[in-house]
This record gives sequence, C-alpha cells and structure tokens, in this order.
Amino acid sequence: MRNGTGPTPSPPESPDVAQTPLIVVDAANVLGSVPDGWWRDRRAAVLRLRDALDGLGAEGLSGATPAWARRPPLEVVLVVEGRARGIESSATVRVVSAPAVGDDGIVEVVRRDGARRRCLVVTADRGLRARVEELGALVSGPGVLLDRRRAASREQSG
Repeated sequence: MRNGTGPTPSPPESPDVAQTPLIVVDAANVLGSVPDGWWRDRRAAVLRLRDALDGLGAEGLSGATPAWARRPPLEVVLVVEGRARGIESSATVRVVSAPAVGDDGIVEVVRRDGARRRCLVVTADRGLRARVEELGALVSGPGVLLDRRRAASREQSG
C-alpha cells in the first residue's frame, strides 16, 4: 500500500509495445498485384521481392500503414508457397515456406510470432484479412510495398 511518498511507479509496457513489431508479407498476393511477368519465373520473382524488402526493418514502411509500422525497427517475414518454397532468408528478411496453402502459413506466423505484439500483414486477400484480423493483426494492401518494388526493379535493370 502506497503512503503517498516517492514517485508513482510506471505501469509496465504492454507486450505489443515492448517487442519489435512484426510485418508479414503475403508473397503470392504482393507479386500478383503487379502484372510484370512474375508468373514466368515465380522463384526469381520471389527472390526479387525478398531483396526489395531488404532494409525495410531498419527504415519502416510508408503509405497507408499505422504509425508504428513507419518507425523502425521492424521484423520482416516473407511467407512463400508453391515453387518458391525453399528460398533462403536474407540478413534482414526471414522467409517462411508455407507447408501447403500460403494463407494457412501466414495465419500460423501471425498466431505464433505475432501474438502479444503489433503485427501488420501485407495482402489484398479479403479472406486472409478476416482470418488475421481475428488474431489481432492489422492489414495493409500491397500498394505499401509498390515503391520498394519499383526501386528494386530500377536497380536491377540499371
């Protein structure tokens, strides 16, 4: 019981603020949002996307995202499926191969790694949106990554 002397102790930080926020990227959906021929070599397209995400955790997102997602540091996870399975993580982007359906893999990452911290899923998939929002994640569309993808394409072609 406090007797009124001394400073009032600060309440502990809630876990979602104390931990590095998580950004989960739906690789198939983000690739599919731009008809740039990605389907000719899906694996190479996912590698380009992974490389375009390099540095995101240290820079933050831009565009229509919550304020906390625009401030580093962020943990970035790219969830892949199909022929893109087995792509290795980079130094700054963790790649998770969904064992079956990509959406199920994303939900599992949110459930396992996004619990008790801020989490943003990048996808335009409405069904997936509903599933991850039930787990407490927020969702932004693939457009928040468009500038990054364009810059990476210019670097590769220039």
